[in-house]
Amino acid sequence: MPAPLSKFLLSLLPAGLAVDQVSTEADRVAVTAHVRTAKASCPLCRRPSVRVHSRYFRHLGDLPWQGRIGELRLQVRRFRCATADCSRRIFAERLPTVAAPRVRRTRRLAEAQRTIALSAGGDPGARLSTRLAMPVSGDTLLRLIRAEPVPPVCEARIIGIDDWAWRRGKRYGTIVVDLERNHPIDLLPDRQADTVATWLKARPGVEIVARDRAGAYADGVRQGAPAAVQVADRWHLLHNLTDALREVLTGHHRDLRAAARLAVSPVGEAGPVGETVQEPRSPRSDEESSPPTRRELRSAAIHAARHARYEEVVALKARGWSQTRIAETLHLDRKTVRVWLRSGQPPAWRQPAKGSRLDPFLDHLQQRWDDGCHNAAQLWREIRSRGFTGQRSIVRDWARLLRQAVRSAASMASTSWPVPSRRRAAWLVIADEQEIDPTEQAFVSALIARSPELGRTITVTRAFRAMVRGQRAGELDNWLLTAEGTPLAGFANGLKRDLAAVRAALSLPWSTGPVEGQISRLKTIKRMMNGRGGFDLLRHRMLEAA
Repeated sequence: MPAPLSKFLLSLLPAGLAVDQVSTEADRVAVTAHVRTAKASCPLCRRPSVRVHSRYFRHLGDLPWQGRIGELRLQVRRFRCATADCSRRIFAERLPTVAAPRVRRTRRLAEAQRTIALSAGGDPGARLSTRLAMPVSGDTLLRLIRAEPVPPVCEARIIGIDDWAWRRGKRYGTIVVDLERNHPIDLLPDRQADTVATWLKARPGVEIVARDRAGAYADGVRQGAPAAVQVADRWHLLHNLTDALREVLTGHHRDLRAAARLAVSPVGEAGPVGETVQEPRSPRSDEESSPPTRRELRSAAIHAARHARYEEVVALKARGWSQTRIAETLHLDRKTVRVWLRSGQPPAWRQPAKGSRLDPFLDHLQQRWDDGCHNAAQLWREIRSRGFTGQRSIVRDWARLLRQAVRSAASMASTSWPVPSRRRAAWLVIADEQEIDPTEQAFVSALIARSPELGRTITVTRAFRAMVRGQRAGELDNWLLTAEGTPLAGFANGLKRDLAAVRAALSLPWSTGPVEGQISRLKTIKRMMNGRGGFDLLRHRMLEAA
């Protein structure tokens, strides 16, 4: 039904239109309108004309009205050209502020849908647009993105460049970021030196270029902007140092294992064996002098191992470890760790070990075991002379329990703090003491103490880390001289080949950190496209969304 339209609502329509009718339907609001002006100019000769030839309606999608689809039914006039020799005899009036020729949406609707496409992409943007009462297909959204030109690249004095993977290991591109504004200004289709040089030659205003240590970028900057200052990225310097140290640690696997054991030696030291297996003092109740069953032996061994694990939990807690970390390291449930620590005593079992004929002789057996006599037959003969009437198998099973408990405790101690990988060990060496826990600090100290050669290398490594983080460029030359006599000489030679950029990294505040952040945004957009858009579409979305 036609409905009156207030002057306020009329102001929401594109300028220059007069409303003829407003009709509401189940899913849309349709506005019929015409152009207010009485004349129009020929698009070819630009001469105005007032001679109307005919009229027709354009059905244009428009912005939604109160959650309903908006439709603009625009009456368009055809005019006769006033110029006699003009080849365009009849033309339709142009509405540049309302809609472009031969399209079926208003400019403001196209702008809104394009904004959604830049943020969400094709199919996701289509679903969102439909939900917002602006139905459109995903392909149309992508066409709207490509229909507009990419914003011109703005001038920048200080830039950062880095590569990003279009397909890891196969195809890479380059991103250029204005470091002063933290704004991406361009994407390049590859990471070749010639491409970077060509881009820089077209922009002579670049003064400083922060980059990683890739040779292609260094060559490209030298070719395209020879006067620009190159700054090596400090994070990549430390990363390359970590890789060099990891190679050094390749020949020190035995030292790594020994240092890992020393780091937790207070935890791995077992007390007297008798304390470890105090709970299952005898294999079983043996009134008939029959040997224990395999089930009872297995249960006793499990109890002994659990007792050893409890003592390990208590020891780690005394070292300042949190309950969560203890549970993750020992592969226990966090609730179990909490209950054990609250109880303050070893876990109790529902079926405590029963007494047997061996009980009166356990003190003697334990003393002889601690003295080094582990021969079950010899121990049986000794207690038999003291009045024991049981079979030799009972003593043999008792000795087996002790051996199993010792092996279980040793196995737990060896896995309580696993030997770190070479990469992890290199990071522990380079990290600040505040970044690692006491056990890791003890590991590094043990590693330095065990191998003097490795200790000197670690000292040189830490000196470089402090120099980079403190940006003390004056110490670089002395450090290079010191590193020549260590396994890090190869790393030092690499720094010499890029000495100017490394020196600039230790004196200037610029780095590729903001570039890495923009690469993360770029990866998000690329993954949203799911590999179905080309480089041009990715460049549109990245540069315009920023």
